[in-house]
Amino acid sequence: MRIAQVIGKVTLNRVHPTLKGCSWKVVVPLTRAGIEGDEAGRGEPIVAYDDLGAGNGHMIALSESAEAAAPFTPNQKPIDAYNAAILDSINLA
Repeated sequence: MRIAQVIGKVTLNRVHPTLKGCSWKVVVPLTRAGIEGDEAGRGEPIVAYDDLGAGNGHMIALSESAEAAAPFTPNQKPIDAYNAAILDSINLA
């Protein structure tokens, strides 16, 4: 699981039948430097499934790969990245 920042939303013309009504966000994965505000710590933007209602600028916990589809078991959904949590605060030690 990684931390990412929401930078936009996606509007789809067509969607897989199992994903009708879903919300999609454009997010940027962050390293520790990115969380601390350094632009060099921001990764390439990706699209993530969001059913929690994250908005622009929110920090989220991003689940990827097979773990992203796990919350929907036994139903099969073609998801590669999933918003697992909206983060209120991040404390770095």
